[in-house]
Amino acid sequence: MSASAAGTSPRSTRQRVILDHVLATGSATAAELAELTGRSLMTVHRDLDDLAARQLVRKFHGGVSALPTSVFESSSEFRLHRRAEEKSALARVAATFVEPGMSLMLDDSTTVLALADLLADKTPITVVSNYRQVLETLGDAPDVHLIMIGGAYSRTHDSFIGPPDQTNLDAYAVDIAFQSTSTMDARMTYHQEQDIVSMKRVMLRTGQRRVLMMDGSKVGHTSLHRFVALSEFTDVILTEDVDLDMIDRISEQVAVHVATSTP
Repeated sequence: MSASAAGTSPRSTRQRVILDHVLATGSATAAELAELTGRSLMTVHRDLDDLAARQLVRKFHGGVSALPTSVFESSSEFRLHRRAEEKSALARVAATFVEPGMSLMLDDSTTVLALADLLADKTPITVVSNYRQVLETLGDAPDVHLIMIGGAYSRTHDSFIGPPDQTNLDAYAVDIAFQSTSTMDARMTYHQEQDIVSMKRVMLRTGQRRVLMMDGSKVGHTSLHRFVALSEFTDVILTEDVDLDMIDRISEQVAVHVATSTP
């Protein structure tokens, strides 16, 4: 059956091949993608322009990237497939903080999404989030009261983002707010985008307990915008690959929990 007969245009099929390749490798040149698809450089550049306009990839001179930088966050789709084992380890520790009857705030990070997969055993529970993937995960879960918040839909983050004064976030007071962010050092947390920072700050303030979940690839780095001081969190969960000296420095600011790879 042809792509057209199956209801998918050749262009859409080609762009899916390009996107899958970029998500798998992190970046690719236009020449590499032209060889992969068997199409001209001009056609590939048009495909890349379309994918970039949809915020699925980021163009640079001669190619595209799905990887984050200190200025730009990578797409949710790309982040969903990275460091899955580490995210699962973080989620297992985070789940021990949760008891039936609690209310939780979950941000739009793929790290915190791993926790959502474990909440069905913690019901009844109330979950507040702006992440569409949380809706996909918990929307049909029995005894989960799910409240979706936010503003305009962001394809890059697959979430709903709006100015804090328009999201009604101040109306919520939850037992635990779970968050992750792009980078952190021993005293400060960071993110590449100011509108995300603004919303995360308000989401964080809703929690009586405020838990940061970070794998080792995010520790010891900075991004363009300061989020909040590490001391704003009550707890931080780190993966076991974080340097012990860094863990000691972080523990001076906040209670540290180390997630091991074995369940």
